[in-house]
Order: sequence, then structure tokens, then C-alpha cells
Amino acid sequence: MSERRTSQYPLGTGREEFERLHFQHRLWSDAAHGLWRRAGISPGWRVLDIGAGPGAASLDLAALVTHAGHVLAIDQSSSFVDYIREEAEARDLGQLHARVADAHDLDALEGVERSSFDLAYARWLFCFVARPDRLIHGLRSFLKPGAVICVHDYFNYITMTPAPRRSSYTRVVEATAKSWRDQGGDPDIVGRLPALLHDEAFVVEHLQVHQRIARPGDTMWHWAATWWKSYMPKLLEWGYIEDSLASEFKADLASMSRERDFLVLPPVYELMARKK
Repeated sequence: MSERRTSQYPLGTGREEFERLHFQHRLWSDAAHGLWRRAGISPGWRVLDIGAGPGAASLDLAALVTHAGHVLAIDQSSSFVDYIREEAEARDLGQLHARVADAHDLDALEGVERSSFDLAYARWLFCFVARPDRLIHGLRSFLKPGAVICVHDYFNYITMTPAPRRSSYTRVVEATAKSWRDQGGDPDIVGRLPALLHDEAFVVEHLQVHQRIARPGDTMWHWAATWWKSYMPKLLEWGYIEDSLASEFKADLASMSRERDFLVLPPVYELMARKK
């Protein structure tokens, strides 16, 4: 396998990934808004969106806190951060700001007041970081007493499967999970989060799972399709799958879209924990 840097977002920050992330947010925005409502987000709140990507969630959060509040979007990609800043200016969202930072080293953020945020949000970030304990520790320093961390992320990722099952799909999903682990991530991260949060004096107040299925033609079906379009070439490039498996997988995908198959998507867990 070719050498790769660990703890880096594996899909990059190109235009295709930019569009995929915005599409993904549209499909999962109902879950995000539901969790934010549970947290009690309201005008005037100060919110930290960590691992914000191109800011799809950040823009929604900025609308919820209004000009009376403040949203700070953090991402390691300067191109994503530049886009968020441009959108904030174009939409007259003076309450939305963006900074380039490493999730593992939030203590390096300068000019950001500690113990000042009401909520921190992280979606599909913890599964890609090598040291989730460091991320939680860093987030804690920015949150007020009584503030909350809200998370959407994976556990039991490898249960993603078509029905009827297809061998190629099972093998590609397993290869995907292995590739994340080899890069320092964890596709089962939510299983570890309650203990990690407890160690940093957070109390988990809410935990549930979103288990969704998709049928050919559904928008959720296209969520999976856009993921494989982006990630399959990575699996091939890195040597996690062979050309023969990639060809079999593509043929099965085409067949699935013509049949009455349905797809069991990876379960997405949501968690809310409050700082003591």
C-alpha cells in the first residue's frame, strides 16, 4: 500500500468533495436541526462548528443564533475556510467567522475567548481523528460550564449492506473501515465517546441512532452513490481493493439500481453531552 498521512480527511477538499458535503448536509439537515433544538439553541448563542468543511451546517447555525450570536467555524482546509468567509460576507452574516485549525490542537487558537461558547457541534469528524480525547479536551476549554457538545457520527459502520446482501459490497465496506483505522480514524467511534466524555467531566444526556434505508432513485440512495464515486478511487489507489473487486462492485451497483434491492445505510448516532 502507498504511504499516507494519518489523521487527515481522506477525501480531500476539491470541488467534487465540496459538492458532496453540501449535498450530504441537505439530506441530514433534519437530524442536525433536531439535535440543535434539543440542545436549546437560540438567538444570541455562541456556537463552535468544529470540522466545519465548506460550512453547510455553519450557515444554518448562523441563521439560528442571528446577528445577536456568534458562530466560529473551524476546519483544517484553508479553501473551505475561505469559502465560509466569502459566503458569510455575501449573505451579510456578520455573526459567522471561520478559522483554519487542527482539531487535535485547538489550544493553538489565538484570539478566541475560552469558556465562552454555549455549544460545540461535530459531524463526521470524530471518526477521522486519531486522538478524540485531545479533541474533547480542546473543546472543553472553549465551552462555558453547562454548555453542550453535540455529535453526529458512526458506530457499527460495517453493517452498511444492500438487501439482498452482495459479497462485493461487504468487502468494499470492510476495506473502507480498515482504511480509516489505518489512517488513525475509527468507524466505531461513538462506542468510545461516552467514556471519553466522562473522563473530561461531561455528562451524556442524550444518545440515539438514525438508521435509514434507501431504495433506487431515493435521495438517500444517491448519498451512498456519491460517497462511492469519491472513495472507490482512493481504495484502489491505496491498495485496499483490487481492480477485479472494483469492477465487480460497480457491476453490482448497476444491477442494484435496476432491481428491487434496498440499501441499509450506516447507522448515524447522535449524542449530546453537557459540561459539568
